[in-house]
Amino acid sequence: MIETRGLTKHFKDVRAVDGIDLTVARGELVALLGPNGAGKSTTLRMLTTLIPPTSGTATVAGFDVVRRQREVRQRIGYIGQGNGAGHSQRGRDELISQGRAYGMGVRQARVRAAELIDSLGLGEVADRKVATLSGGQRRRLDIAMGLIHAPELLFLDEPSTGLDPQNRANLQEHIVRLRAEHDTTIVLTTHYLDEADSMAERVIVVDHGRVIADDSPARLKAEHVGDTVLLGFDSEQETTAAATALPGRAAQPYGKELRIRTQGGPRQVPGMLEDLRSAGLPAASVEVIRPTLDDVFLTLTGRSLREGGANSDRQPATELVEV
Repeated sequence: MIETRGLTKHFKDVRAVDGIDLTVARGELVALLGPNGAGKSTTLRMLTTLIPPTSGTATVAGFDVVRRQREVRQRIGYIGQGNGAGHSQRGRDELISQGRAYGMGVRQARVRAAELIDSLGLGEVADRKVATLSGGQRRRLDIAMGLIHAPELLFLDEPSTGLDPQNRANLQEHIVRLRAEHDTTIVLTTHYLDEADSMAERVIVVDHGRVIADDSPARLKAEHVGDTVLLGFDSEQETTAAATALPGRAAQPYGKELRIRTQGGPRQVPGMLEDLRSAGLPAASVEVIRPTLDDVFLTLTGRSLREGGANSDRQPATELVEV
C-alpha cells in the first residue's frame, strides 16, 4: 500500500525528512513514533499529496504521489490534527457533502453517512452543529469524514491528542474494529506510547527525519531494552552476596534490592531463584518490570519520546520555503 525510496523534504536549510525508505503492506496497522520535529507529520503530508517531496519517490495504493495525485486521493482517507468539519455545519450534512466531493450520489452518500454515524456512536449528535460537539465527538466525526468513501488506506495524524482518557479509549476501539471489519490499512502518528503498544502490530521510530527502528512493539522492547528483574532481600549484606551468587547476569545491588537487566525476565526468574536458594540466599520479594516503547526510544536516541509534549512537527506555512 505504501512504498517510499529516499523520500526527502527540505524547508530552507532544515531536512525535515531525510531519505526515508518505507514499505507498508495491505491490511497493516502501523504506528509512526518520534519526538516533535522528527518528520512524522511531514512524511504523512507527502504521502497524502498535500506537499511534494524534495527528492525520492513514493507510491500509495500503487500510484505515484506526485504524478498521480488524483488516484492517490481517491483511495486514501486522511484525518489531520485539526478538526475537518465546519463548525457552523451539522455533522450529518458535512458527511454527505464529503461523500459528494468524492463523486458519490446523494442517496449513496446519505446511506454511507448513516452507516458511519451508527458505527461511530454519533447517532445522538449527528444533526447538531459541529461547534456544539465535544472533543471526542468531533474527533469521531473527523474519522467518519475520512472514511466516507471507504478508503483502502487511512492516515491518522495524532488522532487522540486533546482527548480525555475515556474518549481516547473509545477512539482506539473504533480504529481497531475498523481494521478488523474492513481490512483497512492504517498508518497513525502518536505521542501516546500505550496507544501504539496496544494497537499497532508494527512500530516505526523516526528521528531527525530518518527511520531508526522498525519492528513489532514486543521485539523492539526485547531487542533494545529487555526486562528488569528486581530481587528484594532482608539486608544489604544479603544483596551483595546475592550479586556474587549470580555470575554473568550483570546484577547491580542497590541497598536491599538487586537489579538485573535481562531478556525474557519471567522465564529467567525461576533459574535465578533456584541459584539463590542453592547459595542459601532466598529472595524476600521478586518483581519483573517490562520495558515501554518510551524506554526503547530513550535507548535509541538518548532522550524521551515524551519530551516536548504532544504537538506535531508542523511549522507555520509562512515559515516554510521549499528547496
